[in-house]
Parts: sequence; structure tokens; C-alpha cells
Amino acid sequence: MPALINGTAYSWSQVVINILNQRVTGVKKIMYKESEEIQDNYGAGNRPVSRSFGKIETEGSIELFMSEIEALTAAISTGRLQDIPEFDVVVSYLPNNGTIVSHVLKNCRFKTNGREASEGDLEITEEIELQIAEIIWK
Repeated sequence: MPALINGTAYSWSQVVINILNQRVTGVKKIMYKESEEIQDNYGAGNRPVSRSFGKIETEGSIELFMSEIEALTAAISTGRLQDIPEFDVVVSYLPNNGTIVSHVLKNCRFKTNGREASEGDLEITEEIELQIAEIIWK
């Protein structure tokens, strides 16, 4: 059996998420990523001679327990998550024996609002798509 080299790995139990400057504990899952348009430019020969970079696109979602969603909707008069103005989401990974990592999802908006429940459900959650302007990785 190999020895532990760097101690504790990052895990879900060490994730802390803040929305609207409040710690949110009713989170089941969070996903965010970015992609950049990259193109090879060809000149003489059959190999690229340079590379061009285009727009950066982001996407993300957050799965919340219904109680967390209802707390958010109670704070706005329309009850529509989409009516909450732009906000930042801070996702921090706080390992016991390692480096703290934080990412900031800038100027987010909730894109969807819904509920789904079925017979036998022991918990009710909803995955909500996020519109993210930028991800600060450091």
C-alpha cells in the first residue's frame, strides 16, 4: 500500500460556497467551466504557423435543496430566481492539510427556476443553470 504523499485530498466535505455574501450549505453539486475559441493558422506547408485566440465562454450550474431555493425566492418580490440581480459565487476548497483554493464566479444570474419531486424521493433538489460572466481562477 503506497504512503500518503501530500496528506488529505480535496473532497466535497471541504467545499464552502458563498452566494450573495452568505454561506450556502444546502448545495448538492456545483459545476463551472470555461472554454476558449482557439484556431490554428496555416501558411506555407501543412503545419500551423501561428495560433489565434477568440472569445472565452463560461457555463455552470448549481444543485440546491428546495429549502435553499425557497429561501432565495422569499427574498425577492416576484419569486423568480431569474430576477435576482448579478451576484458573485465564491467556491472555496478548504483541505485540512493543504492549500486553500478559491474560485470566484463573477456576475452570475440564475437562468432557470423549477421544482421536480417524485414518489419515493427522500430529498428534493433542483439543478439551476447559471449565466457566468467570468471565472477568476486565482
